[in-house]
Amino acid sequence: MPQDISQAAQAPAANGHDAGAAGHASGNFWILALGSVGVVFGDIGTSPLYALQAALNQFKDVGLTVEVVVGVVSLIIWALLIVVTAKYVLFLMQADNKGEGGILTLKALAQVALGRKAAIAFLLGVAGAALFSGDAMITPAISVLSALEGLKQLDPQLEPFVMPATVAILILLFAVQRRGTAGVATFFGPIMVVFFLVNAALGAMHIPQAWVILTSLSPLPGLAFLWRHGTLGFLVLGSVFLAVTGAEALYADMGHFGRRPIQAAWLFLVLPALMLNYLGQGASIIADPSAVANPYYLLAPSWALLPMILLATIATVIASQAVITGAFSLARQAIQLGLLPRLEIVHTSDTQEGQIFLPRVNRALLFGVLALVLLFRSSGALANAYGVAVSGTMVTTTALAFFVVWRLWRWPLWAALALVCAFLSIDIGFFVANLSKVFEGGWFPLLIGAAMFVMMWTWSRGSAILTAKTHRDSIPMVEVIRMLEKSKPVRVPGTAIFLTSDPTVAPSSFMHNLKHNKVVHEKVVMMCVRTETSPRVPAAQRVEVQTLSPDFVSLTIHFGYMESPRIPVALAALRKAGLKFDIMTTSFFFGRRSLKPSANSGMPHWQDLLFIAMAKQAASAPDFFNLPSDRVVELGAQMKV
Repeated sequence: MPQDISQAAQAPAANGHDAGAAGHASGNFWILALGSVGVVFGDIGTSPLYALQAALNQFKDVGLTVEVVVGVVSLIIWALLIVVTAKYVLFLMQADNKGEGGILTLKALAQVALGRKAAIAFLLGVAGAALFSGDAMITPAISVLSALEGLKQLDPQLEPFVMPATVAILILLFAVQRRGTAGVATFFGPIMVVFFLVNAALGAMHIPQAWVILTSLSPLPGLAFLWRHGTLGFLVLGSVFLAVTGAEALYADMGHFGRRPIQAAWLFLVLPALMLNYLGQGASIIADPSAVANPYYLLAPSWALLPMILLATIATVIASQAVITGAFSLARQAIQLGLLPRLEIVHTSDTQEGQIFLPRVNRALLFGVLALVLLFRSSGALANAYGVAVSGTMVTTTALAFFVVWRLWRWPLWAALALVCAFLSIDIGFFVANLSKVFEGGWFPLLIGAAMFVMMWTWSRGSAILTAKTHRDSIPMVEVIRMLEKSKPVRVPGTAIFLTSDPTVAPSSFMHNLKHNKVVHEKVVMMCVRTETSPRVPAAQRVEVQTLSPDFVSLTIHFGYMESPRIPVALAALRKAGLKFDIMTTSFFFGRRSLKPSANSGMPHWQDLLFIAMAKQAASAPDFFNLPSDRVVELGAQMKV
């Protein structure tokens, strides 16, 4: 057996390159670009429904002037050009990990760049990921609510139906997640293309009402606005930031569609459509200041209002779906990177690895979204809660990018500081401006982000303490094998695989089996599953084998943080490569820990209790690793943490 496994492990893979890169190379460029329009740009694409309105509403008491409207539109346009286009589309998308992007991907790159001094990268990455969870709740709430508020423009008597319709759509949206979204996603791209083209056309139609709005294409009116209005102008930045929420999705979804298709879709469709729509809204308000009540829907002629409401509602559902899918993907990455316990992951597609559903995450998001809708009750009030979490995530993303640019890209320190500080100054400006909303609703995403940060920090810290205790109390496998050679226990036919986090020491499940059953299988495999800092592991590097003795083998299976750890699939690949292995005659042994708080664990007592509570929510190892339940033996053990 050892010889067969070694040969299988060294067999060349039929396709060892990165799966994501393969998909991008073989897929049609424009089909990928179309797909990205439906998934990547939903959040930022629906911002015109509320962004400009929220910014200008702050001037209700002091009066709207042409200078104010032009200045705010200028700030929005240049936020799109600098924050989204320059920072994300042209700069951050170069910082990929084998084609993958996102805050946790950037964290992994920064940790590689910093080596042992990676604590700062860990803290920034966890903080950014935690704040993203607040965004994942607010986006569906504000998007769907703002779209259905168009019913009030159609008929003021329909206002009482806005809230119930919003709640019904959101419940239905989260209910269908278990069924998967692969089929529906096929229509996302074309629908969003129509949405952007309609927005562009409506905006362009209204620009002639006030040609002065075209001066917003210069950054000078925006800078002049900030200079003249002082504190109020700075506070308006918090609402201007609503126009760029969703920029993180451009980076996070890079692995699904590729850098260039996303860049092309943004530069040639989405950005021009957004700019035209904001210019049109601004011109409409200059021509008729009362249009500030709902500048987006008032762009449409009365006969087109109902179709616009339907189109906008569909677009906001698509935007919400994209954020929910992103939350599932982020949660899986956090689980694989050891930041969260092993939660149940359901694969909703047999062909697409990224199509996943996490029941516990889905329920938590649904309850959070409904709480937001019922608590704030309008998109205007929700706008105050929006932005704080997203701007915080952007700050951490830019800070992590500094370490990648400096250490991995090997830029001179002065050049890395100059570039990153330029972006960071804008991000911090938006973040500070959004802090003014903390007492008006911004506390909600900060509370969610803080809770997620504590949970991920606790799980990471507790897992490290538990691993250290397990290693300290365990016996090295070399000594165990030497003892077994002397005592010669009863050998039974078959193969036994013992899952362990450290293949150099004897796992508790093996020692308990030997103690209680007093037998050893004729073939014993100590199997360790490791998650790497790369998103995917080539098939040729999937398995690492070490022969401990003629009857004992150490088997390490490597998975990327974007992959699901399907052990049977990995073992089946070994069998195809020549391994004499039958999963139906193999027993998998797991140790099930019963955790108790310890007086000297290294963590505060409350953190011990939180860690134990999180551990109880974890899916069982056989379910998480997709093992057949009738081949699994679980042996209990009590441990103090």
